[in-house]
Amino acid sequence: MRGQVGNRWRATARRMRQVMLLVQALLFGAAASAAGLAPTPPMGWNSWDAYGFTITEEQFRANVAVLKDLKPYGWSYAVIDEGWYMANPLGDKLATRQYKLDAHGRLEPVTSRFPSAADGRGLKSLADWTHGQGLKFGVHIVRGIPKDAVEANMPIEGSRFRAADAADRADTCPWDDGNFGIADNAAGQAYYDSLIRQYAAWGVDFIKVDCISDHPYRPTEIRQIAEALRKVSRPIVLSLSPGPTNISHAAEVAQWSQMWRIADDLWDGWAFPHPNPNTTFPNGVLSAFDNLAKWSAHVRPGNWPDADMLPFGSLAPHPGWGEPRRSRLTQAETRTALTLFAIARSPLILGGNLTEMDNWLRPMLTNRSVTALNQEDRVSRPLESLPPALAETKVWISGLRGDAPDTVAIFNLSEKPLTLQVPWKALGLSDNRYAACDLWINATLEPSENARFTVASHDVVLLRVTRGAGKCDAD
Repeated sequence: MRGQVGNRWRATARRMRQVMLLVQALLFGAAASAAGLAPTPPMGWNSWDAYGFTITEEQFRANVAVLKDLKPYGWSYAVIDEGWYMANPLGDKLATRQYKLDAHGRLEPVTSRFPSAADGRGLKSLADWTHGQGLKFGVHIVRGIPKDAVEANMPIEGSRFRAADAADRADTCPWDDGNFGIADNAAGQAYYDSLIRQYAAWGVDFIKVDCISDHPYRPTEIRQIAEALRKVSRPIVLSLSPGPTNISHAAEVAQWSQMWRIADDLWDGWAFPHPNPNTTFPNGVLSAFDNLAKWSAHVRPGNWPDADMLPFGSLAPHPGWGEPRRSRLTQAETRTALTLFAIARSPLILGGNLTEMDNWLRPMLTNRSVTALNQEDRVSRPLESLPPALAETKVWISGLRGDAPDTVAIFNLSEKPLTLQVPWKALGLSDNRYAACDLWINATLEPSENARFTVASHDVVLLRVTRGAGKCDAD
């Protein structure tokens, strides 16, 4: 009897080991697939901050022409944000915006704004042209199924279902009234399958899905979209919006997507008041420090916590929030935001009108040493404990994966310049004596036991350190 029990126990243990190996293989496969889709944080441009709902094909092409010149520095995704299917994007409500749908309840580009979409071509011609510029093409959608498709009960392409079967009429996006949610059933999956097949046929490389990662969080729809993406042969990056995604969902969003928003919309200010305690909209640059610090342990190839677009330069002619304007961020604040997002390895997505770029902005965007912090296989983290001399700063360190940190960013959060002299160990480094290069001004700091520098208000000093003599390489 004892032998039989032992045999059963050993057989059960073998089965448990086999199950564990299978689970590990599945998890490894999912991680490897995500890493393959987005091995580095996506870099590029999105139309929302400058155009809101209103961008046209002509305006998109003009911005892509500028982005093409930035491609050698890593900027490669061109994304049309919300509204490409609206005949009247300045309408005040759903009925007046006039969504255009195909016969299967899927959104179509309006040909008066996107002429190359005529004759049922959708966005394929524009995607093909974007690829011809050496760039990748992306679109924004709001999760769900258009209300008009449900009311007309349109057939879902490639299935026996109709739109009403797929709709969750009890669920609508609280801040966008165009769609019903998608039911967690076979019809709902069939609708998302149909949608993703269409985007893959158009040549889409990147899909930003809104009203899905927070207010409200819709894990069933995230999973359905990810499953639909798995079924097509075209690799498509999945970006989830808006933020702030709750960190309790970190494992789940990492399993199904490549990037997800960790904050509400970021706009062009250092900080904004929030009189309503129920919202953090809009966010300023200052808030990104805490948001990125909280998520830094979840950064890895294929999984990129997203601090939102960078509202640099011209926010015109129809920004997604506020009146047309030049970004209210100073040059120092712009440099700080770009450095923080780069060293924290957030996606780098420009939001301004590239055709009206400030002359001083282009050198920032083409600083290879800064973008390399974002694109190289690096591990970075904020320092949690700082000496009193650094009380008004934030400090991040970065090093190539498996190596000691070799880069330090010191951000001045105060309203006055800071002149600092601190031991290198206070900046998270292991040795007592370093030389350094300031990567923004290409200036050498001679070997010393202390780091000595002045950093302007809301500005940053970005140092690449070495134990040798230290010399800046020309960018």
